[in-house]
Amino acid sequence: MFKAVILLKRKPGMSPEEFFSYYENQHRKIGEKFVPNARKYVRRYLKAVGSHASGAAPELPYDVLTELWFDNKAEFEKAMALLSKPEVTAEIVADEEKLFDRSKICFCIVEEHESPAP
Repeated sequence: MFKAVILLKRKPGMSPEEFFSYYENQHRKIGEKFVPNARKYVRRYLKAVGSHASGAAPELPYDVLTELWFDNKAEFEKAMALLSKPEVTAEIVADEEKLFDRSKICFCIVEEHESPAP
């Protein structure tokens, strides 16, 4: 499997609840539409529970970690080629501007190393 991860921050002024609702009910569908060859499309919403120093929940730098799983690197590259078509990029960017602080989007590929559980 080949995995890409996208770290995303909601746009200023948007509550976590509004962000979750819009992502799950609107933006998610764009991912499903333009990345049909993804094996898995997972959104992991981050919720701070406290800090070691103060005990208070800090403002996190990101609100969601989005995972896109592909069968292999070739399938990932096929998806990236589709996402870079100008008409596809335009539709995605128009929706991202309603939802994300686009200056903080961080797109990564993942190399995993798993340890056996004790």
